[in-house]
Amino acid sequence: MRTPHVTTAAPATQRRAGAPVPGDTEGAIIVDDQPATGGVRTRSQLQRRKRIVQAAAALASRGGVEAMQMRTVAERAGVALGTLYRYFPSKMDLVVAVVSEEIDLLESSIERRPPSAATPAGRAVDVLMRATRGLMREPELADALIRSLIMAEVETPFGDRLARLLLRVSRSGDSAGEATEEEFALTGSLASIWVHELLEMLRGRRTYDQIQQRIEIAAGRLLSDFS
Repeated sequence: MRTPHVTTAAPATQRRAGAPVPGDTEGAIIVDDQPATGGVRTRSQLQRRKRIVQAAAALASRGGVEAMQMRTVAERAGVALGTLYRYFPSKMDLVVAVVSEEIDLLESSIERRPPSAATPAGRAVDVLMRATRGLMREPELADALIRSLIMAEVETPFGDRLARLLLRVSRSGDSAGEATEEEFALTGSLASIWVHELLEMLRGRRTYDQIQQRIEIAAGRLLSDFS
């Protein structure tokens, strides 16, 4: 896992009408910065959203979700608090966005270097252990994200996206859309086991080698009928 550098917002004295803050082209008092409707965003809105997510990840990596106070995130990202709430109505929505970016990084890693194991189970284990190594580079952030997702009251993409990623690598390039409901349930179960084992590692109850051994056993059983 990596947390990109985020530019800290300028002092409040610089934030006034007609005086944009460096790195915050809309200025901190903008109140009409509504993200485009219909799922379409301008380049500046996408950049602003990414800056907010990076700021939240940087804070969580040092102090957990408790450090992701909305006002603090807004200040670090160099945006108005009202702007932040337009993009992310709650802290949990922000947590979900951070998790989605981490999955994006994992998927990019898989595209650059696909798992080479001969079996579906081996390829799934490769993905999950790669994810483990990435998350454990920032253990506080990993702990904050995993715990928050378990307690989430909003819909999160984490489980389904990870299950579909495991499906893709397990089925040797076949699309996840061609998989059966049973296969999707099996990879989802494997993803859930991995989340539990990761939490145990964060609590100091598992070592990396123990997690790998348990994931290998689970993958071997759950994905035994995959081809």
